[in-house]
Amino acid sequence: MLRYTLLTVLCLLALLAPPAWGQPTQVLLIRHAERAAEPPGDPALTAAGQLRAQALVEALRDAGVTAIITTEFRRSAETAAALAQQLKLSPQVIAARGGDTASHVAAVAAAIRSQRGVVLVVGHSNTVPAIAAALGAPRLPDFCESSFSHLWVLTPQAELAPHLLRLRYGLPDEAPAGAAAPCQ
Repeated sequence: MLRYTLLTVLCLLALLAPPAWGQPTQVLLIRHAERAAEPPGDPALTAAGQLRAQALVEALRDAGVTAIITTEFRRSAETAAALAQQLKLSPQVIAARGGDTASHVAAVAAAIRSQRGVVLVVGHSNTVPAIAAALGAPRLPDFCESSFSHLWVLTPQAELAPHLLRLRYGLPDEAPAGAAAPCQ
């Protein structure tokens, strides 16, 4: 049922505001799924993260995704892998550039703008909000360490700010220790 609802929302948004020639019709922005604590530099997904990656397949299999962009990190690549395999797409990897977030965000935004159709971007807690802003959306707060379920749907609109819709996929995020509710 969630897949049908999400697909319906994505299709309606695409019909409402077709973008200029050569631009994507929609950009789907997510943070990678839950990751292990070790190794600290490039951990794989946890079992919960693998389940979330499968939930991504269920949520987006019929959404018309035509391109996938990830970073070189395992958590980003593994989050996108099942969907990429299902859709027979090869993700475009844009390196995180050694901690130079601004350069990375600019490179991802340029890669998105060069695509047509529906582009999925699997980023990180600090890059997803910055990528949305680079594409003209309002700046979102960085995600908390316990937030993995966000799915931002950005629809470009000719001569207007893009339309931004927040959805969720997979199981709900767990509240951080001591917090009353899940954070952004």
